[in-house]
Amino acid sequence: MRMKTAIIGYGKMGREIEQILRERGHEVALIIDLENTHELDAEHLKGVDVALEFTTPATAYDNLRRCIACGVPVVSGTTGWLARYEELKAYCQEQHGALFYASNYSLGVNLLFRISRRLAELVERSGAHYEVEIEEVHHTQKKDAPSGTAITLAEGIIEHLSQKQQWINFAPIFDVADYTERAPRTVGEEDLVIRSVREGMTPGIHTVRYESVDDALELKHTIKNRRTLAMGAVVAAEFLCGKEGIYTMDDLLQ
Repeated sequence: MRMKTAIIGYGKMGREIEQILRERGHEVALIIDLENTHELDAEHLKGVDVALEFTTPATAYDNLRRCIACGVPVVSGTTGWLARYEELKAYCQEQHGALFYASNYSLGVNLLFRISRRLAELVERSGAHYEVEIEEVHHTQKKDAPSGTAITLAEGIIEHLSQKQQWINFAPIFDVADYTERAPRTVGEEDLVIRSVREGMTPGIHTVRYESVDDALELKHTIKNRRTLAMGAVVAAEFLCGKEGIYTMDDLLQ
């Protein structure tokens, strides 16, 4: 099926997505970037089968809501705005819209999510005492911390490992309006630490570390380039096209 698409956010990811869409025979009918945000409306979205949104934490919610309001299914990979995710899901359901959200569109990362949850289950069942933490490394232009991928990993561990009740973040300082670093409180046994590192042009490295007095175990995923993320987003758009409801990578992989 040939889709008529819109790209919202024309940074590095947006350009990768455009290239893959065209390679797979889809039409890119609308590109929204900083200079034409006013064109994200019913008139310009008319006839669009699906939109792909990769922007910023400050703009994602409004972008997604506009697409849903205009009856356009939308795939999003923007992180850092999930405090309003449940609100958006409720709006999407009220409007009989379609939303696909993932914190990371890499197949390898989504396999990591499943392996990490299973490992937490096994550690819990074994009764062994391991301390666990997560490290995520990204390029210096990434404006949110921790990454959405790290949060998903943390939530999966907390769900299955009773010794951990919440995650806390050690993060770099960002000069953006919607993020101000606050020094984390004293780390307790119930806290799962996420360490955020921003350096160079690193696309993304996520490591889950378990360590006891006797041994250490690591799960690690490294993204070599953004194309793997863009390909996953395009496949998600193909999956979402013509559907109604809320979807994730779990739905796609199943």
